[in-house]
Amino acid sequence: MSAPTSHFAPLARLLHWLMALMIIAMLFIGAGMAASVSERHEWLLNLHKPLGIAILLLVVVRLFVRFATRQPPLPADLPAAQALAAKLSHVLLYVLMFVLPLVGWAMISAAGDPVMLSSSLQLPAILPANPSTFAVLRKAHTFLAYLLFFTVLVHLAAALFHGWVRRDGVLESMLKGKD
Repeated sequence: MSAPTSHFAPLARLLHWLMALMIIAMLFIGAGMAASVSERHEWLLNLHKPLGIAILLLVVVRLFVRFATRQPPLPADLPAAQALAAKLSHVLLYVLMFVLPLVGWAMISAAGDPVMLSSSLQLPAILPANPSTFAVLRKAHTFLAYLLFFTVLVHLAAALFHGWVRRDGVLESMLKGKD
């Protein structure tokens, strides 16, 4: 058996930070669209859709990388409740990163609108147009986006707690590679 690692693999770190930027951008774009009743937010929607699909594709790659590489263990002295919370919050983050774009795609499909990734690349509808389904999916998409925002905030707070209070190497394992 190989020795445990103290840092995440370079590709895992790259995907983590790239997706963190993309998700934060998506949350701000989504908030901008929700706050606007103007048609001028069309450019935000045209950015939101392909970015959501990119996140969906990257989370699949990220899951593959996560299962194909070793992760550093949590600190041995971490209380069991915190270790469980860390594991469950990571599962929730992965589920949300996968489900939220799918719900968005289904929502747009149910609205009867095309899911355009560019001016010439259109994704197929994954649901038939249906106003009632659209309304349910829109509420679900909004709820899941808020849940993702909250989960990201908790994740960030936990990372800073590990880095600034516990100083146990958890934050450093994702910030930099082996010395």
